Amino acid sequence: MRSRLAPMKKVAKMLRSHKELILNWFKASGELSSGPVEGLNNKAKLAIKKAYGFKTIECLQIALYHQLGGLNEPPLTHRFC
Repeated sequence: MRSRLAPMKKVAKMLRSHKELILNWFKASGELSSGPVEGLNNKAKLAIKKAYGFKTIECLQIALYHQLGGLNEPPLTHRFC
Protein backbone atom coordinates (compact mmCIF):
# COMPACT_ATOMS: atom_id res chain seq x y z
CA MET A 1 0.00 0.00 0.00
CA ARG A 2 3.01 2.28 0.35
CA SER A 3 3.74 2.09 -3.36
CA ARG A 4 3.16 5.17 -5.42
CA LEU A 5 1.95 3.07 -8.33
CA ALA A 6 -1.84 2.94 -8.57
CA PRO A 7 -1.96 -0.59 -10.13
CA MET A 8 0.12 -1.99 -7.27
CA LYS A 9 -2.22 -0.40 -4.73
CA LYS A 10 -5.18 -1.94 -6.56
CA VAL A 11 -3.60 -5.41 -6.37
CA ALA A 12 -2.79 -4.94 -2.68
CA LYS A 13 -6.40 -3.96 -1.93
CA MET A 14 -7.68 -6.97 -3.88
CA LEU A 15 -5.38 -9.33 -1.99
CA ARG A 16 -6.45 -7.86 1.35
CA SER A 17 -10.13 -8.19 0.48
CA HIS A 18 -9.66 -11.86 -0.49
CA LYS A 19 -7.20 -12.71 2.27
CA GLU A 20 -9.40 -15.32 4.00
CA LEU A 21 -10.17 -17.16 0.76
CA ILE A 22 -6.52 -17.20 -0.27
CA LEU A 23 -5.46 -18.56 3.12
CA ASN A 24 -8.19 -21.24 2.92
CA TRP A 25 -6.50 -22.61 -0.19
CA PHE A 26 -3.25 -23.07 1.73
CA LYS A 27 -5.07 -24.60 4.71
CA ALA A 28 -6.79 -27.19 2.49
CA SER A 29 -3.39 -28.33 1.10
CA GLY A 30 -4.59 -30.77 -1.52
CA GLU A 31 -7.83 -31.85 0.13
CA LEU A 32 -9.96 -30.18 -2.55
CA SER A 33 -10.17 -31.09 -6.21
CA SER A 34 -11.23 -28.95 -9.14
CA GLY A 35 -12.46 -32.05 -10.99
CA PRO A 36 -16.20 -31.47 -10.44
CA VAL A 37 -15.93 -27.87 -11.62
CA GLU A 38 -14.00 -28.92 -14.73
CA GLY A 39 -16.65 -31.56 -15.44
CA LEU A 40 -19.42 -28.95 -15.30
CA ASN A 41 -17.40 -26.66 -17.57
CA ASN A 42 -17.03 -29.44 -20.13
CA LYS A 43 -20.76 -30.18 -20.02
CA ALA A 44 -21.52 -26.48 -20.52
CA LYS A 45 -19.10 -26.26 -23.48
CA LEU A 46 -20.74 -29.29 -25.07
CA ALA A 47 -24.22 -27.79 -24.68
CA ILE A 48 -22.99 -24.54 -26.25
CA LYS A 49 -21.53 -26.45 -29.21
CA LYS A 50 -24.82 -28.32 -29.66
CA ALA A 51 -26.74 -25.03 -29.49
CA TYR A 52 -24.71 -23.42 -32.28
CA GLY A 53 -27.12 -21.78 -34.68
CA PHE A 54 -29.88 -21.03 -32.18
CA LYS A 55 -31.47 -17.72 -33.00
CA THR A 56 -31.75 -16.31 -29.47
CA ILE A 57 -29.74 -16.41 -26.28
CA GLU A 58 -32.85 -17.69 -24.46
CA CYS A 59 -32.67 -20.93 -26.46
CA LEU A 60 -29.05 -21.37 -25.41
CA GLN A 61 -29.98 -20.75 -21.78
CA ILE A 62 -32.73 -23.38 -21.96
CA ALA A 63 -30.28 -25.86 -23.51
CA LEU A 64 -27.83 -25.19 -20.67
CA TYR A 65 -30.56 -25.66 -18.05
CA HIS A 66 -31.51 -29.00 -19.60
CA GLN A 67 -27.91 -30.18 -19.91
CA LEU A 68 -26.62 -29.06 -16.51
CA GLY A 69 -29.82 -29.44 -14.51
CA GLY A 70 -30.69 -32.92 -15.74
CA LEU A 71 -34.17 -31.78 -16.78
CA ASN A 72 -36.38 -34.04 -18.87
CA GLU A 73 -36.93 -33.30 -22.53
CA PRO A 74 -40.34 -31.79 -23.30
CA PRO A 75 -42.81 -34.13 -25.03
CA LEU A 76 -42.86 -33.90 -28.82
CA THR A 77 -46.04 -33.16 -30.71
CA HIS A 78 -45.22 -35.75 -33.37
CA ARG A 79 -42.91 -38.72 -33.92
CA PHE A 80 -40.16 -39.03 -36.44
CA CYS A 81 -40.32 -42.83 -36.63
